Amino acid sequence: MHTYRIGEAAALMGVSADTLRRWVDGGRLRAERDEQGRRIIEGPELAAFAREFNRTERERTGSSARNRFSGIVTEVILGDVSAQVEIQAGPFRVVSMISRESAEELKLEPGVPAVAVVKSTNVVVERPQRLGGAAQ
Repeated sequence: MHTYRIGEAAALMGVSADTLRRWVDGGRLRAERDEQGRRIIEGPELAAFAREFNRTERERTGSSARNRFSGIVTEVILGDVSAQVEIQAGPFRVVSMISRESAEELKLEPGVPAVAVVKSTNVVVERPQRLGGAAQ
């Protein structure tokens, strides 16, 4: 079974290691100790927590889209008809092409908060060789 150290789990959740430690200390997320005394979280445990953690945002929006990336607009390039919008959502860079009219109506410019909502039937899933410093 795949396990994660506190820093790795925090990176996957998009929070600081201190926040994740508080969740563990507060009983929101279960962790165990490895042979060296470090706290580790089992993969299925972290997956269940992540699923529940993100469910509330989707329920508030009433959207069928399951992929939501909250972040900050870092760049907007306006064309005659379309606009390229770049959002930094935690460690993820999301780039979208939308109509210029939509970009203007939403008043998108660097520094404003935005949510990239993705609904797609074509998403590639890969397993990296190393994630957050741990290979398995």
